[in-house]
Amino acid sequence: MLTILAGLFPLATRGTLSWARRARSQVASKGVDMSQNKQQVKSQITFLYYRDLAPISAFYENIIGLELVQDYGWAKVYRVNGNAYLAIVDEKEGFYDAQEKNAVLFGLIVDDVPWWYEYLTSKGVKILTELSQSERIQVQAFKCQDPGGYAIEIERFLNPEIARIFHGSD
Repeated sequence: MLTILAGLFPLATRGTLSWARRARSQVASKGVDMSQNKQQVKSQITFLYYRDLAPISAFYENIIGLELVQDYGWAKVYRVNGNAYLAIVDEKEGFYDAQEKNAVLFGLIVDDVPWWYEYLTSKGVKILTELSQSERIQVQAFKCQDPGGYAIEIERFLNPEIARIFHGSD
């Protein structure tokens, strides 16, 4: 919960985060069995920071097709799937500033990568890499870019055991 608050609310400061790191370190150093932890993680949110949310929200809603589940005005939270979420945040209100070049690769697991490649190309989305297949890691994928400069990897795992983990049972 602390990480989520740090991403959305400026009141959760870096000092608060260092307290959380110290607490985790103390738990780890004492050999606490976290498998018995009743306070398990319930969902996941990835926060991406932008200078202008209008083209970003249009992209994730109208092109990618994510469901908007919460709109704060300066931050919007989208359901990616199940309990996984993407939050887009205006840098003026968020914890971080938008960057010219981001070291984040946002992955979306799909069943039909060639369809997504053709679809996003037809929508004028900037394509960063061609559609390809890696025998080494058994994935079919390509990379594109959202209007704010974040890279997105559209991918499908080819190994049936790995695919069951990431693609679910449907």
